[in-house]
Amino acid sequence: MLIVDYGIGNLGSIMNMLRRIGIEAKISSDPAEIRAADRLIFPGMGSFDKAMTNLNKTGLRPALEESVLDRKIPILGICLGMQLLCKGSEEGKLPGLGWVEATVKRFNFPPDSPLRIPHIGWNDVHITRDSPLLAGLTSRDRFYFAHSYHVADIAEEYVIGKTNYGYDFASIIHQGNIMAIQCHPERSFAGGARLLSNFSKV
Repeated sequence: MLIVDYGIGNLGSIMNMLRRIGIEAKISSDPAEIRAADRLIFPGMGSFDKAMTNLNKTGLRPALEESVLDRKIPILGICLGMQLLCKGSEEGKLPGLGWVEATVKRFNFPPDSPLRIPHIGWNDVHITRDSPLLAGLTSRDRFYFAHSYHVADIAEEYVIGKTNYGYDFASIIHQGNIMAIQCHPERSFAGGARLLSNFSKV
């Protein structure tokens, strides 16, 4: 398993979680190693446009597209990594990777709403469809979130988990070999460990 390093993201925390659960992994920004990996984790923290700029400048995008789109290597997008898989985001002006037919929108609440943006803290994920990514997990498991934007306008058939923060949004998706989660599994203790373990077997 390889954690993609494109200059943005909490790579060390993800590596530490994988080590704790006995999964062999490496962090790399080498296109050759990306092409050779049997599974990819695509993390991200920060702004949409900066992340896309980094991806395009580093030359990693062709290697990722060859692995994910052509060879169908499983990939797990995490947080901003999930959003980058979509067509674009209200946060920025650059187009996303466009591997998932969806957009990314900012939370939108009435002025008198008590809910704050960003959405930070523990929340439930309501499982909506069966997926090997969620084996052994239930809607009672809780996950840690930290985000102001979320995936929207996605076909329901690809949504396997939803979370409510003011309204329901897609928090886990599974589209063929492309999987993604809005929460941080590396900070979600047992639930996150189970999800990452499941991904290593997909």
